[in-house]
Amino acid sequence: MKNFVEELKWRGLIHDIMPGTEEQLNKEITSAYIGFDPTANSLTIGNLVSVMLLVHFQQAGHKPIALVGGATGMIGDPSGKSEERKLLSEATLRDNQEAQKKQLEKFLDFNCGAVSAEIVNNYDWFKEISFIGFLRDVGKHLSVNYMMAKDSVKKRLETGISFTEFSYQLLQGFDFKYLYETKNCKLQMGGSDQWGNITAGTELVRKMLGGEAFALTAPLITKADGTKFGKSEGGNIWLDPQLTSPYKFYQFWLNCSDEDSSKYIRIFTLLSKEEIEALEVEHNAVPHERILQKALAKDITIRVHSLNDYNQVIKASNILFGKSTTEDLEQLEESMLLAIFEGVPQASISKEEYQNTSNVIDLLSATTNFIIFPSKGEAKKMILGGGVSINKDKIINTEVALNFKLLLNKYLLVQKGKKNYYLIAIQ
Repeated sequence: MKNFVEELKWRGLIHDIMPGTEEQLNKEITSAYIGFDPTANSLTIGNLVSVMLLVHFQQAGHKPIALVGGATGMIGDPSGKSEERKLLSEATLRDNQEAQKKQLEKFLDFNCGAVSAEIVNNYDWFKEISFIGFLRDVGKHLSVNYMMAKDSVKKRLETGISFTEFSYQLLQGFDFKYLYETKNCKLQMGGSDQWGNITAGTELVRKMLGGEAFALTAPLITKADGTKFGKSEGGNIWLDPQLTSPYKFYQFWLNCSDEDSSKYIRIFTLLSKEEIEALEVEHNAVPHERILQKALAKDITIRVHSLNDYNQVIKASNILFGKSTTEDLEQLEESMLLAIFEGVPQASISKEEYQNTSNVIDLLSATTNFIIFPSKGEAKKMILGGGVSINKDKIINTEVALNFKLLLNKYLLVQKGKKNYYLIAIQ
């Protein structure tokens, strides 16, 4: 059984740790929880840091608890935020919670005896608590001075913070107290921006129950160039394939810098220290082959999505950047086909229009919505020069009839030269 704290140290996953935490973990099987904000119907790769903390915790022989914040999600955590957040309805939050639960179940083992993972929802206990009761029984234990000293509050004093968000640390602190009392949960983990909220919980455990609770945070992940981790030009990188396709997901990791890849492969994969160091040696010998990035992207894509999705992604990547065949193209699922050619010119023509087009030159020089070649002469010249393919088959005859096998019974992929693609949908 691996040592949890030592595992996190070499992976670069410890920012702060409360004294006595390691001793507690060495003493007995311990329960720990991390909260997840249900303000979206999918987790992002930013949430994966917290997920990996729970994964390593369980592998070290302890019990992980994922708290989906059905109640606190109605309030909004001010940590790391520069302005007040929009509040969501209970129905929206419930839908988001269910979606996130399904994603968490892909990483944690919920059926392994004493250390089985568990998912809880803090709405289940907050819904029974009255406002007056909460102020009387909980609020009196933390002074305003104590709460004002938290970084998440101090950073918002100039721009303004509502009482709603100011009270968030009380709610999160009560979560810890409740789980300590009902599930013997003695450790809360999270990102370094959560330290103030977590220690508010240890304080409530001490004052209300006379118990001892512990805290551990991981560093907030950044890119080597200083830009925010977890976003691309198109926005967040989500774990839901409907929001971020497996192809885009894979490409995000594949395009990481060498410095970032060396850091991320420790944080986001389950590869051992020896395996990672061996990969780094191999990578440094031939950095242009991006061995580290490929290993990182493969591991995460398979665990977040599936082996089948990874295999589809590799076929898709070969189509765009390497050697591929018509057979590879025909094996792609429609979602993958559309994902990899999202940025290329696309057109739709009717089946009747397609059948009435006499030959390939007419198709390529007069396609609805865009024109691949401005003239028939230019199309003919490039075809004769071997520069045109349809569905990865090179066109060598300018008079060839339009009897191509449609991809997915619907699409033609035209390639002009090495890098220019066009996708035609026959409706």
